[in-house]
Amino acid sequence: MTIGRETKLLFQRKLLEFFRQPVWVVVGLATPLLYLALFSPLLTSLAGGAGFARGSILDVFVPGILVLMAFGAGMGAGWIAIWELNTGVIERLSVTPVSRFALLLGTVLRDVVTFIVPALLVILAAIPFGFDPHWAGIVVMLVLLSLVTAIVSAWSGALGILLGDIGSLASIVTGLQLPLTLLAGILLPLSLAPGWMVMLAHLDPLYYAVEAARDLSAGRLASATVAEGFGVLGALTVVTLWWATRVYRRALA
Repeated sequence: MTIGRETKLLFQRKLLEFFRQPVWVVVGLATPLLYLALFSPLLTSLAGGAGFARGSILDVFVPGILVLMAFGAGMGAGWIAIWELNTGVIERLSVTPVSRFALLLGTVLRDVVTFIVPALLVILAAIPFGFDPHWAGIVVMLVLLSLVTAIVSAWSGALGILLGDIGSLASIVTGLQLPLTLLAGILLPLSLAPGWMVMLAHLDPLYYAVEAARDLSAGRLASATVAEGFGVLGALTVVTLWWATRVYRRALA
């Protein structure tokens, strides 16, 4: 069986598992919609100021929320990996000839799909409130943010297998999530931040995703910021998938 067919079968299995628990679909949509309804109105007084110079404040705010969604969509992979370890699923898979890369990719692709569909719904929901997307840019942006989901999903899944403990995984995830998202300028542009925070932000991969997403949403597809975003996230995707595949191979040896 080819890697492509194995990946397809494993992806379908993971997708069916996800839709058997529809509550996650509702939760995944509720959070960004609550941000739009309850947080974005607080930014109205900033319209026209630093970081909000163009159009509606949602033209800056929505791309940031989409990055937050992309980041969150991959986080659950680690919890699922630990559950599969504890219930013997990983042990049963270890005696099969299935590609370990396909096993990883099935989960990653599931998480990418479960990011893209809610993201499109959030974009459509934001338009009546003043969000003015450039649709060609939105397509490219979703490709870029899918890399974010792929990185987080592969990292979380591999870390779950390495740790094998929900408490340990939760402490690492929650410890990293807040500084990574705040330094990226997801909710407020970093043009409002002090210089030291802007310097630290350049060490955060999510910063490049946020900056590129805002350019793409505005239709600046050929900007240096977009190229930088794809460069950083593309390289990190390759490295993370390589490392995670090695973790899966050792776990299923």
